Amino acid sequence: MIHPTAVVSPKAELGTGVEIGPYCVIGDGVRIGARSHLHAHLVMEGPITIGEDNEFYPFSSIGARSQDLKYAGEPTHARIGDRNTFREFVTVHRATTAEMSTCIGSDNNFLAYAHVAHDTVVGNHCILSNAATLAGHVTVEDHVILSGFAGVHQFCRVGAHSMIGGCAKIVQDVPPYTIADGHPARLRGLNLVGLERRDFDKEDIRALKTAYKTLFLKKEANLASQVEVLKTSEIAQNEKVLQILDFLQSSQRGVVR
Repeated sequence: MIHPTAVVSPKAELGTGVEIGPYCVIGDGVRIGARSHLHAHLVMEGPITIGEDNEFYPFSSIGARSQDLKYAGEPTHARIGDRNTFREFVTVHRATTAEMSTCIGSDNNFLAYAHVAHDTVVGNHCILSNAATLAGHVTVEDHVILSGFAGVHQFCRVGAHSMIGGCAKIVQDVPPYTIADGHPARLRGLNLVGLERRDFDKEDIRALKTAYKTLFLKKEANLASQVEVLKTSEIAQNEKVLQILDFLQSSQRGVVR
């Protein structure tokens, strides 16, 4: 179902049941999975591969070239999974180099004016609220919520099941399962409401509380030394605690505390 005012490149590939609304422009190298719906006044540029059952609202720009000044004009790519919603004026850019890719998983909700820059990776079940912004080379893990106008600096990571407060400035990695807020952001505690809503086991929540106290409540303590303390504790083998430890030990930018 393609509206007669839409402009669709003959080099685009459309899956079964795709709907393209009025005044949409679909460029070369765009591949759209089955039952995806593009409302109106949408621009989509390729190369980009989009999964099934996605919904794109008016005035979004999906798959435009990288804004990185290092971009040399070569074909670059972006990938989007299934069942994502992109509200009005959302922007998603392709990677800067052919070796990399901008990647978005499945079941995410991008509210109006959210931005996903070049070479960024977004997991599954995430929410980017209005005007939340991800700079280049950012990684956002699963089940993350970014509140309105939150901004994440280049090369930062946002850990799984974390929540970022409104207007927060993220300049270092945010550990999994935590709440970060402020300008620049600081940790405010565990994301307990989010964990309970996702039916986390009580033992896991208890272990995460202990890990949080050990790692982050003593602001004057050296984080590396606190990691070593946690490794020797009874909860060190808990799966969720191990995830935090792995995250901290692999950080390149330092960690929000």
